[in-house]
Order: sequence, then structure tokens, then C-alpha cells
Amino acid sequence: MEQADLVILGAGAAGLFCAGSACRQGRRILVLDHARNPAEKIRISGGGRCNFTNLATAPDRFLSQNPRFAASALSRYRPEQFVRLIEGAGIAWHEKTQGQLFCDGKATQVTGMLLDRMKGAELRLETALCRVSHDGTGFVIETDKGHIATSRVVVATGGKSIPKMGATGFAYDIARQFGLRIVDTRAGLVPLTFAEQDLARCRPLAGVAVEAEIRHNGGRFRDALLFTHRGLSGPVILQISSYWQPGESLEIDLAPGHDVAADLKAMRAQAGRMTPGSALGRILPARLATAICAEMGLADARLADQPNARLDQVGARINRWQVRPVGTEGYRTAEVTMGGVDTRDLDARTLQARRVPGLSFIGECVDVTGWLGGYNFQWAWASADAAGRAP
Repeated sequence: MEQADLVILGAGAAGLFCAGSACRQGRRILVLDHARNPAEKIRISGGGRCNFTNLATAPDRFLSQNPRFAASALSRYRPEQFVRLIEGAGIAWHEKTQGQLFCDGKATQVTGMLLDRMKGAELRLETALCRVSHDGTGFVIETDKGHIATSRVVVATGGKSIPKMGATGFAYDIARQFGLRIVDTRAGLVPLTFAEQDLARCRPLAGVAVEAEIRHNGGRFRDALLFTHRGLSGPVILQISSYWQPGESLEIDLAPGHDVAADLKAMRAQAGRMTPGSALGRILPARLATAICAEMGLADARLADQPNARLDQVGARINRWQVRPVGTEGYRTAEVTMGGVDTRDLDARTLQARRVPGLSFIGECVDVTGWLGGYNFQWAWASADAAGRAP
């Protein structure tokens, strides 16, 4: 039977980085993946530019049943350390907004850097992972190309998001097999969908974007909101989706920084002949302003004819828009998987299973989910480095 010192399951961001951190003279390290190409999520991330980290990384930017679990790994591998790797590889980068760092060029540069960093380890692609077992002395990895014996296994196969790229729940199957608990999984950082009656209102607005603010279940975000044919998307919606639960309503401010009712009353005093639609067009995108006025029966009205109570209603419709999504677009478009391997069963410093020496879980398959904007890549680097450097 083939022998290895360390077998890493999964050749995504976390798996490749773990191999680089684990490379030591004399050790035999194998990285296995069923995919044809490594790190496909890196390739498509950030619009092909890879939002590889966020300078504002802190434990409070991550969701987990144990919010402090990620602090150990994140404190020992900081965004600045990954930036030094990027710069050392000659990869140009820029800060887009809110600490988000992107490549100036293609995201595949990051993959190339990770592959260079793990020289000495062996990458085997198009290798189906069938089973992981323990024979009493070590682990046995069963693949479609043979069996491999090893004393250490790192599971970096990711979550369920974007199944068309090969995502599966294999990590959770391994965890359950060895007695680890799983926090219920669901799609995170994902567009929200509406029921048919609400879609009738939103479909005509598909493609309209507006800055919005949402506060819900402890999350508060201000960013772009995008109307779609199925509901709502855009960064602010993806962010709040990680805090939202089915059956809950959301209150959305479509004009943060504006007291819309007060603005309309001021414009009424100055230009009473103006239509509410024209007035709202100074605050909102024209299509959205027109649609709201039509919805409220103000399409042909004049501001001068509207009493304060009516303008207050318009203001509430914009500053405190109440919506009840019926669901999300699911793993098909989700950027991450919420939940996963329960952190109570993992050592925070090494990511090793407490009751299964030699078995570690890293990256997206663990119950640690970051905000949108490079945080999940930073968790991949930090958790992978912790596992890779463990004795």
C-alpha cells in the first residue's frame, strides 16, 4: 500500500495553502481532489480578480455557534502575512473598498502562487475519494486509483456551495463517520427569493441597483442592493442572508442617510407642482421612484396636493420597506456554506479533531463563515496554516 506522512483531501484554497504550510524536508505530502483543475473557486472569485483577503479581519466578522473559535487561527495568520506572499510572487493588487483586497490581474495568479508554495508536495487531480477509514494504527484513504496509508489527514473538501463546480458534503460524511457533530448547514452569502405576489412588483425593476441599509439579527450592512427576476441580490443582500432565517421579515432602508418624508415636504414647499415621482427621482433611481409612486397611487399626483400623512407613508415605504423573502437561491449560487463541522469537536489551535488524533478539518467545511469581502479566504489561509504547521 502506498504510504504518505500527510494526505490533504481537497485542492481548493485551504487545501493548497495547507500543503504549502506543511512542507518540510523529508515529509511526503499528497493533495487529492476529484476535480480536473485546482482551486476553481479562486478562479471565479471577485469577478475573476480574487478578493483574496480583507484588512479588517477580526473574529466579529465571522458567524459560528462559537464566535470565538476562529480567533486563535486568525490571530496567528494575519491578512498582512498573505499580502507579503502576494507581493513576493510579484502579483499586483489593490484595495477596492472596506479593506477588500483584489488582484489587479487574473485570479489564477493566486492559484499559481499557491502551487509554487507547495513545491515538494504532490498534487493528484481527477482522483475520486471513496472512503477514509482507520485501521487501528493509522488512516487509509481509498481512492479510485488505489489505497494510501497515512498518520495524518486534513479534510479541506469545502462545503455544498456551487455544486456544478463539484462541491459535495463529503467532509460532513467523514466527520460523522468519526463521531464529530455537524451544525445544520444552509446556503450563505446568497440572493433572496420572493413569493409570486411580491415578484410581480419586483420583476419590472430587475437590474435596478440602489444603495441600501439593512439591520437584522445583529447584522448591519450598507451596500448595493440589486433587484432581480427572482427577488433581491447585491452585496447588502448577500451579507444579510447569513443572518436571515426562513419565515423572518426584513426591514430595508432604500435611501440611507435620507429622511425621505422630510425631503418630500421640503420639496413640496419649494416646488409644489413637481410630481412625487420627479421628487423621488432626486433620491432614488428613476425606475424605482416611478414604480413606488405607481404602487402608492401617486403616478399623476402633485406634491402640493399631498398631506403630511401621505408623504410620511411614502417615506416609510422607502426608509422602512418591509419584505418577507420565501427563501434563497440555494447552494447553486451561494458563495459559502453556513454551519458544518462543530467547532466544539475541534482544537482551535490545530483544527484537529479532539477525539481523533491526526484528523483535521479546515476551511469552509468548518462551522466558521465570514462576511462577504475576502473574509472567507482569510479563514481558509488561517485555518490551513494552523493545521499545516501542527506537529
